[in-house]
Amino acid sequence: MTVESVNPGTSATTALSEPPLAGGGFPLLGHGWKLARDPLSFLSGLRDHGEVVRLKLGPKTVYAVTTPALTGAVALSPDYIIAGPLWESLEDLLGKEGVATANGALHRRQRRTIQPAFRLDAIPAYGPIMAEESHALVERWRSGQVLDVTSESFRVAVRVAARCLMRGSYMDARADRICADLAALFSGMYQRMVVPLGPLYKVPLPANREFNRALADLHVLVDEIVADRRASGQKPNDLLTALLEAKDDNGEPIGEQEIHDQVIAILTPGSETVGSMVMSLLLVLTEHPELGDKIRDEVKAVVGDRPVAFEDVRKLTYTANVVTETLRLHPAVWILTRRAVTDTELGGYRIPKGADLIYSPYAIQRDRRSYERHEEFDPDRWLPGRSKDVPKYAMSPFSVGNRKCPSDHFSMAELTLITAAVASAFRFEHAPGSDIRPRIGITLRPRRLMVRALPR
Repeated sequence: MTVESVNPGTSATTALSEPPLAGGGFPLLGHGWKLARDPLSFLSGLRDHGEVVRLKLGPKTVYAVTTPALTGAVALSPDYIIAGPLWESLEDLLGKEGVATANGALHRRQRRTIQPAFRLDAIPAYGPIMAEESHALVERWRSGQVLDVTSESFRVAVRVAARCLMRGSYMDARADRICADLAALFSGMYQRMVVPLGPLYKVPLPANREFNRALADLHVLVDEIVADRRASGQKPNDLLTALLEAKDDNGEPIGEQEIHDQVIAILTPGSETVGSMVMSLLLVLTEHPELGDKIRDEVKAVVGDRPVAFEDVRKLTYTANVVTETLRLHPAVWILTRRAVTDTELGGYRIPKGADLIYSPYAIQRDRRSYERHEEFDPDRWLPGRSKDVPKYAMSPFSVGNRKCPSDHFSMAELTLITAAVASAFRFEHAPGSDIRPRIGITLRPRRLMVRALPR
């Protein structure tokens, strides 16, 4: 299975066949209805119909890629760029000048600007903040009251991202607004991606009004953050300072719109994505209490009676394996799209220039052809002697290549430390009102997780 560019009009191009059309489409909506109603099941079943299959989203044809090898090839090939239905739905939020959505030379320059903040040797400096916020969770939960895990998870995610990457207390009062805005936006953006009804989303219906309110408020928040930093006159060694002092390829300061879009790109994965994963980790600890017992025992063996610290993370191998297995079964980033910039070949099929591709880390990471007992939660599958059996690209929760999430090591350290702190302090049980069904948005998380924290 290869990915190769082909020139239009050659015999190689004409010899390639078109991928098969997936069954089950509806008139006008095509497969968008199934992607809106039950996307996880629909995408997980597509591999049974081929390595590359065609989907219809309204009038658009989209190519779904279903195997680890081909999704890895798409992510690594210069024939495909960040674009397509997912990114078009995100443009109102992320803009076109942030590292999440930019391509080519602009993206490479932006990566150079932000990458130093996420180097392995830079992450220990964030350790005390991660630990402080993790233990703040533990202290707040000692009351024994029922916890709304959604608000708690996003609160800690926003505070860690803000305090580490945009140092300043000005984020404290804005954390709740950011969480509420992103919750409304990511749900609405998924709907716009799979059911592209264009003008209908401009009709002043309640859902559209809430989406527009949240979008406007988030952009106001970002402008406030940048203005507060400039007014303070302070230049801490953080990512926001790097952005404010960044130069373009001509040596000139980067524009205000790029700064704005870059701050959005920092806040979004640092809150929505990590917050979703914290929710899923707490769901796992609630559903599998034996995992929490083992984490507590590991923390006790590593740190004794003192609070767990960032310096302990490398030794918490079982805890890290629980995080990795949660990333496998409950990936926050569960759907991705790309666009072909040339006529190309994928898995023996012709992909025309301008075509949009879609693939699902959720489906790839749960595929029975890649994992034994593929639906079973098993942290030990990530032990060194067993993890080598996982096919290449069958586990890529942070993506690969030049689009790999720059904060992968930062996020793994943060998630491991939070998991160690809360699991060593509490057992969890479901409380009334809990709804653990997946909430389908641009990111994936439980709909409403309500738990009771029981001190150990």
